[in-house]
Amino acid sequence: MYFIGLDISKYKHDCFIVADSGEVIRQPFSFENNSEGFASLLDALSSLDSPENVKIGFEATSHYAENLKRFLVNHGFSFMEFNPLLLSKALKANSLRKTKTDKADAISIAHYLMSVVYKPNSISLYHIQSLKSLTRLRHSFVKQRSFFLVQLTNLLDLAFPEFKPFFGKKFSITALFILEKYKTPKHIANMNLASYDSLRCISKGQFSYAKFVALKALANSTVGFTSMSFEFQLSSVLKLYNAVNNEILELERKISDSMSTLDCKILSIKGIGIISASIIFSEYGNITNFSSPSQMLAFAGLEPGISQSGTKTFKGKMVKHGSPYLRYALINCANYSLIHNPVFYDYYRKKRSEGKCHSVAITHVARKLIRIIFTLETKHIDFNPALVR
Repeated sequence: MYFIGLDISKYKHDCFIVADSGEVIRQPFSFENNSEGFASLLDALSSLDSPENVKIGFEATSHYAENLKRFLVNHGFSFMEFNPLLLSKALKANSLRKTKTDKADAISIAHYLMSVVYKPNSISLYHIQSLKSLTRLRHSFVKQRSFFLVQLTNLLDLAFPEFKPFFGKKFSITALFILEKYKTPKHIANMNLASYDSLRCISKGQFSYAKFVALKALANSTVGFTSMSFEFQLSSVLKLYNAVNNEILELERKISDSMSTLDCKILSIKGIGIISASIIFSEYGNITNFSSPSQMLAFAGLEPGISQSGTKTFKGKMVKHGSPYLRYALINCANYSLIHNPVFYDYYRKKRSEGKCHSVAITHVARKLIRIIFTLETKHIDFNPALVR
């Protein structure tokens, strides 16, 4: 059996090959992140043995290894990714030296690979990885959209401070339409019956004539002040907001299409939508690689820190290691599960009765949710609240 440690970086990778006997087959060497470099790696791997007797390991390093992963699988090789934090702590435990080079890391990874149970990544993970990329891109766009809404609020605080409170401090479709079409308080105050008909259609009848009259009166008596550049700034921010919002809608369609090709049992839990399920499913990857719910808890960073001294043991706050996207989705789903699933609400009330505050109780609900997800995905069954204890 041969063990290959790969240290991944942006422009080149480093490789070290050792046999299970401890014999060094190939001293650390570098290869470029291009076709020539990949070909040189393939030559080195092909000279060893059949792919079944070759174990490859490397850190999970964002997107830098994606092309290499596909290359390895296309040529019949498997690989195993390690959590960078876990690997870092393991390597530090084996040496007091502070030497850190790419070649030294490749050696350390190969030796660490020899000490753990080899769990190669599933080929189906490529579909999950694509889904993960889509959900993370959506997350970044949602943050941008929120930024533009803050910019919009700042502009209105000066020009028409009464506008946003009138709409319940939210930018509804109707509110955005008014800003995009009429822009200034002066134009809003001069809206006519034809304007009202448009607003009634946009709001699907929810924007009443009484609201229409009240908004015009607010616009006419506003304490705000509009400068010459206000309309330009407002138009620019609205254009950017609309552009990002349209991209988010398109991404959500792509995510829905991707989820339809995956048999995700998380969706059988009432209250978890496609977006949340796609984040949880893709961030965990191949859930069958986890041997227990506790491993999934640790992966999400939802387990408490533990400090022990002598006969005393203390539990601290969540360690918050791992993916923040995953933690956010799990906590968000835990909150929504209280509305849609009595079993989760009862569990939440039980934790509150034990004296735990809302945030701690919700964390317990999220942990219960993880245990359920583990059962659903590993046993390949749908959620049945009657079977939950």
